[in-house]
Amino acid sequence: MAEKTDGKRIVLVTGATSGIGKAIAATLASAGYLVIGTGRRARPSDLPETIHYEIMDVTDDASVAEAVQKITNTYGYPEICIACAGSGIAGAVEDTPLQEAKAQFEVNFFGTVRVVQAVLPLMRARNAGRIILIGSLAGRTGMPFQAFYSASKFALEGLVESLRHEIRPYGVEVCLLEPGDFKTGFTGARRKLAREGSPYLARFSTTIAIQEHDEQHGADPSAAGAAVLRLLRMRKLPLRVSVGPLFQRAAIGMRRLLPDAWFEAVYRIYYRL
Repeated sequence: MAEKTDGKRIVLVTGATSGIGKAIAATLASAGYLVIGTGRRARPSDLPETIHYEIMDVTDDASVAEAVQKITNTYGYPEICIACAGSGIAGAVEDTPLQEAKAQFEVNFFGTVRVVQAVLPLMRARNAGRIILIGSLAGRTGMPFQAFYSASKFALEGLVESLRHEIRPYGVEVCLLEPGDFKTGFTGARRKLAREGSPYLARFSTTIAIQEHDEQHGADPSAAGAAVLRLLRMRKLPLRVSVGPLFQRAAIGMRRLLPDAWFEAVYRIYYRL
């Protein structure tokens, strides 16, 4: 039997145990939504009590299906899905084992696809629903020594552009939120795959230090929560919205205007390549 929801709109937030996902879940719960956060492990002790919680491993088909079914049985069907679960690796393309590259896509891309495939039938059957996928500004322009992270986020760009056409007749909307640098635990959790003796090691070390400095001096993750709240209050979801430091969002605008060689030169200077 479903719990009493008091008319609150039901939101599923994956990756709600830390960082941007946790901030989004907390913001929506404070705004009056009934939020069910998910993560791979048991409920963290620091997760706000206003957020309900279910275990979900987005890399496992059965785990995703079972969690969505349990949420539906307990609370009712999720009207909104925010797919935040993600991970990051860093290293030169040549130095990155293929299994590591595949694992990156298994979380960031295929994990997102699993969740979308699980909630879409529920939304389509009711001719209503909103899905927001957390991409990245790194999905608009490739980050040096984070090629596979960027590629997994680039893949989400294509997914959303295609999916919007497919689901439009069924009253379901999808949008991509593209964060820049935020000060979260994501920086510390990133796996560095530089190998000893690599010809890329010196430049990798310099570049990743700059990237991590920018992250740790980035925006407060509550800004991402506020951005999602604004999206949910819109009459229609846009294709994509960026959020984060202004200079990074402006750089993406420059990416569209500058010749490729000029933009690459700017990157080489900034990251000391």
